[in-house]
Amino acid sequence: MDDGFEIIGFDEIKESLAHDDMPSAVGKIKNYFEQQDRVELNIAITGESGSGKSTFINAFRGIGDEDEGSAETGVVETTMEPTAYPYKKYPNVQLWDLPGIGTPNFKADEYLQQVKFQRYDFFIIIASDRFRECHAHLAAEIVKMDKRFYFVRSKIDSNISAEKRKKTFNEQNTLDAIRKDCTEGLKRIGVDSPVVFLISGHFLDLYDFNSLEETIEVELPQHKRHVLMLALPNLTLEINERKKAALQKNIWKLALLSACVAAVPIPLVNAALSIHVDVTILVSELVKYYDTFSLDPASLQRLSDRSGKSVDELKAVMKSPLSKEINKDLVIKLLAGSTLVAVDTVAEYILGFFPGIGSLAAGALSYGTVHVTLKHCLDWLAQDAHNVLIAALQTSV
Repeated sequence: MDDGFEIIGFDEIKESLAHDDMPSAVGKIKNYFEQQDRVELNIAITGESGSGKSTFINAFRGIGDEDEGSAETGVVETTMEPTAYPYKKYPNVQLWDLPGIGTPNFKADEYLQQVKFQRYDFFIIIASDRFRECHAHLAAEIVKMDKRFYFVRSKIDSNISAEKRKKTFNEQNTLDAIRKDCTEGLKRIGVDSPVVFLISGHFLDLYDFNSLEETIEVELPQHKRHVLMLALPNLTLEINERKKAALQKNIWKLALLSACVAAVPIPLVNAALSIHVDVTILVSELVKYYDTFSLDPASLQRLSDRSGKSVDELKAVMKSPLSKEINKDLVIKLLAGSTLVAVDTVAEYILGFFPGIGSLAAGALSYGTVHVTLKHCLDWLAQDAHNVLIAALQTSV
């Protein structure tokens, strides 16, 4: 879906600084972040009744089947109309539980019109056993309508559990056999070069979830890719690293906001204003880091429930200065303890008396302060999240 989002780059901001004025540059950066906060991502989840759609939706949002706001699960079809399930922290990202397919009179083209196909960015087609003609017909119609889809074979944990009773059991061989059966079945009913992702809604961090997420991420527009990475629960070490990379891309833009304020040549007032802006930027962004890495209390409790490790055991491996809570007082303490910030504050006061070169120097110092601070904090929290995941997996760091 085209939502008119404009990606802002260094060249665009440099152009604005060279040919317009400081307020224009600040406006461009602020507008970028405002647009980023409004980016919508709508993901359609469809399949036959009982295929595990609702469990997948809940797991994809990082919640359990019985948690508040979860999609209703059951052995019979519980979805009569498309139902949206937003991420709590990122309500503009929504998973849509679509009515079940595969009824005797099912017609893929009519179904897509009924569920308003145009509002979805892509479709995930789920089957808990073999894919049938209804899945293939739906995929073909989705392609005709210039949308992407992904085949997901669900309930893999149940298959593995059943196969474990055999003396000749080998997990990888079992997974390969299921994948081969699915792809060959889809080829027989007319799907060219099918790719099937093996998923367990109850153990989303296992099997092909990383591959599915990475494939979706690559095929999304950049701005939607970013919001998907922020919204996803931090389930695996691979996702943890991709989240860090996504967050790191915004650091220079946030630092430039601080620099633009510091470069306004008004002494005394400017130094105080710049520090206030720096604190505001840092608090807002660090809270986002905390939530994105699933280090908030609710996320840690869910990980504890899933892993069998107590919340205290998980918290014990969080070693960064940011591990307790993100707030204004903590950020001020971090800034006060930085020699770079001390130089920044004095320089902005002195250099503010010298318009032109002085104000640009003050801006450069402010840019460096925010950039270095955010980079360190991102590294710390990403490492905390890494340690928490390792502890949950009960392996050594």
